[in-house]
Amino acid sequence: MSRSRPMQRTSSASNSSSSSTSPERGADDDNDSFMLQANDSQSSLGMDMSPDMSDEYARREYEERCRVSPVHRLPAELLISIFSRLTANSDLQSCLLVSKEWARNSVGLLWHRPAMSRWESIHNVVQSIRKADKFFAYQDLVKRLNMSTLANSVSDGTLVGMTACKRVERLTLTNCTKLTDLALQPLVDGNRSLLALDVTGLDQLTDRTMMTVADHCLRLQGLNVTGCKKLTDASIAAVAKNCRHLKRLKFNNCIQLTDASILTVADHSTHLLEIDLYGLQNLESPAITALLTSCTHLREMRLAHCSRINDSAFTDIPSSPGHQKMFESLRILDLTDCNELGDRGVEKIIQTCPRLRNLILAKCRQITDRAVFAITKLGKNLHYIHLGHCARITDLSVEALAKACNRIRYIDLACCVNLTDNSVTKLAGLPKLKRIGLVKCSTITDRSIYALAMGEVKNGRRINGVSVLERVHLSYCTLLTLDGIHVLLNNCPKLTHLSLTGVQAFLRDELLAFCREAPPEFNDHQRDVFCVFSGTGVGRLREFLNQQKAHAAAAAAEREAEGEGSLGGNSETGSEMGDAEDGDAVHVNVHGNHAAGATPVVFAPGWQHHGGHHGHQHHNSFDNAAGAAVAGSSVLSQSAPASTPMFWSNAPAGLGLAGFAGLAGFGSAAGSPAGGGGGGGGAQQVTGMMGAAVLDDVDEGDEAFGEGSEIMGDGD
Repeated sequence: MSRSRPMQRTSSASNSSSSSTSPERGADDDNDSFMLQANDSQSSLGMDMSPDMSDEYARREYEERCRVSPVHRLPAELLISIFSRLTANSDLQSCLLVSKEWARNSVGLLWHRPAMSRWESIHNVVQSIRKADKFFAYQDLVKRLNMSTLANSVSDGTLVGMTACKRVERLTLTNCTKLTDLALQPLVDGNRSLLALDVTGLDQLTDRTMMTVADHCLRLQGLNVTGCKKLTDASIAAVAKNCRHLKRLKFNNCIQLTDASILTVADHSTHLLEIDLYGLQNLESPAITALLTSCTHLREMRLAHCSRINDSAFTDIPSSPGHQKMFESLRILDLTDCNELGDRGVEKIIQTCPRLRNLILAKCRQITDRAVFAITKLGKNLHYIHLGHCARITDLSVEALAKACNRIRYIDLACCVNLTDNSVTKLAGLPKLKRIGLVKCSTITDRSIYALAMGEVKNGRRINGVSVLERVHLSYCTLLTLDGIHVLLNNCPKLTHLSLTGVQAFLRDELLAFCREAPPEFNDHQRDVFCVFSGTGVGRLREFLNQQKAHAAAAAAEREAEGEGSLGGNSETGSEMGDAEDGDAVHVNVHGNHAAGATPVVFAPGWQHHGGHHGHQHHNSFDNAAGAAVAGSSVLSQSAPASTPMFWSNAPAGLGLAGFAGLAGFGSAAGSPAGGGGGGGGAQQVTGMMGAAVLDDVDEGDEAFGEGSEIMGDGD
């Protein structure tokens, strides 16, 4: 007699790992698709049968089912995997109606994370859970519960309907501010499966709920109690002692917490990977030393606004002779506004955390160049550095940082008032730089902007190809002009954010039309100077400026044609301009503050002056041309006063802006080199804009950017 095929499979035990929290079913989710009631604990491979049913009858029944539908041979794990690839809930609902076996293996996917974003959905979920004659134990199938979409509309009454869900693994109640212990404590009571709890913003939550979590949720790995201001050291210490698998903790603005609870966390949560202690004003250095010493696997530590922390938090880390304790796993360290931290503390941080990737030292006002030189030892590991309001650092250390840490993607130097164009020019050469903050770096000029636009340049060519800059913060950099920003826009195609608040050249209606709205909390003055372009606004601004430049170029060409007729010096036209040869130079004083139409003209040596009468008429002719140019000038001509110079050194030709050619049509205060156009004998144009004039050589060669060009200044 042949051996009968085994008909029953025992369901796998629940796995303690968190893999079941993924959208696809893990090994520990197999049980979720079975009802733990009569006839539901058996395998989906076999049919429902009583214990005394003969094996022979069961075998024949099973073979008949497989003959009719081979899909019955698929194990439950494969069916669940197939069903998990159905993206529409309606398709899963159809699977429920095929057979009991399919229903058992698809219902768990429908209930794994029930929709809680609408009141109608919540009502349906609660009704199904409370139903007396339900076919499945839906409350046991819910693994993730997220009610943060409705936020402060959720009340205790809403959550009471879910208290029967004791197998929830991830509970997210972010900003559900009306919730209290009355509803939350019963929900976590008896839950042995909870892995992650997020109650951010529940300021009415007390130690009562946290004590329940400590007593029952022993598998807890992540806890976020940001803004729960009523929590004390007692409940947090209890959680740390009982929940020994904690990996991620966020205690932001839990203002009653002190060293006592954090020291307990350090003693018992040795597997900790991330901890956020933002705004814990009572926290002192010994607790930080203990955390670093005990939790050697820490990847992220955020200590922003912990104002009592000083150098000793890091210098007191114990070390044996000849062996320095190292924290190789630490990647992110935030010390924002730790105002007592100085150079010694930063040096110790770099020494013990050599693989830091993100270092935030904003508002650490005591640090100097010495600390920045220490940071350079991070080398290629450093991607993100924030030194905003560190006003004591200078070009010397920032240039060294740019040279040593060439993989920096983000750097913020806001309010570092000692920095100049020299350091920004070095930073512009970083090949991976995506974001740079230079807010209130008041000494930087268009030279820095040009460098950011072009990146590192050698022999007139870009080294790193197209710029990858995405966000540039230049608010209150008052020396910048519209001309430089136009270059930046045209050479940074990935730019999505440009802040220019307080930059006078941009506080004009035609440009502010592309600016986003000021935040509602701003006062009147802040609104008046607000100027931030983001998203599509950046592209629209670029297009507008390009159109204005094209119009200016067309107008200049038209004036040039008219000028050739009036300045030709040929008797047939009856001109009173004299008999000068083509190519004679005319120089215009572009650095004075003259009224429109009154810019003085200086005749070059090659110009033949034929007496006072003719000279007077000649002068008037130029005055009229200048006045007409002012009347019809483009918006680009008004970016800065005529006295604002724009000096860039060692700039290559060919920027994608008509060769940049002295920024013709931009209205910058610039003149062409003495001695004419430099080869080619091209025609010259005179354009008066905002009391300034630009002489633009038609032949846009290297002369426009050479070392002898006046527009380039004297270099570094």
